[in-house]
Amino acid sequence: MSAILPLRLEDVSYEAGGRAIIERVSLALEAGPSTIILGANGAGKSVLMRLMHGLLAPTAGRISWNSPGRQALVFQRPVMLRRSALANVVYALELAGVSGCEKPAREALKEVGLAHLAQQPARVLSFGEQQRLALARAWALHPEVLFLDEPTASLDPSATREIEAVIRAFDAAGTKIVMATHNLGQARRLGDEVVYLHQGRVMERAPVDRFFSQPATAEAAAFIKGELPWD
Repeated sequence: MSAILPLRLEDVSYEAGGRAIIERVSLALEAGPSTIILGANGAGKSVLMRLMHGLLAPTAGRISWNSPGRQALVFQRPVMLRRSALANVVYALELAGVSGCEKPAREALKEVGLAHLAQQPARVLSFGEQQRLALARAWALHPEVLFLDEPTASLDPSATREIEAVIRAFDAAGTKIVMATHNLGQARRLGDEVVYLHQGRVMERAPVDRFFSQPATAEAAAFIKGELPWD
């Protein structure tokens, strides 16, 4: 049982520029099943991820963890420091107060298949390699919860498979996965449950098989059929 979970959102809303982006969301995320936050572009998925991670504060409602613990967030476009791949991971560990950083940093690079690129400048890596490096920075911290915000949105199928393999490794190691995506196939491949977000509201939550075979709302059914706009 994770010490940090459950994560509870109680009637959470978020507004920006006079517009409601997240509206009265209530959720409890438990340890174990991989949770996919699914919805069209513009549904509010990225903002919801940032709220859960603590990068944004809700304008209404409350977000709470069971207790303090390790969590990490990997963005769709990760920021690479002007240093080697290895030094990027070492820096993340130093920020977390970890001593003796080089060995766990090298182990993390090995886990994501980047050991051979340890001394390469991070900013010259391919986009897929940069995303794996971002996952290595997270892996080195051994997070109890890993938030992933559209981690393969700009990748080709080969790079996507590599990223998904790393995500499965996190899951197998006991990390709770919470991932935002609009990719239906990816939700099926990686998710245990789906939280369907539409215009800032949670429309339904269900095990992944039931969500796709028997959607409970007209909005979800239309999205699955490709009848809702992507943007």
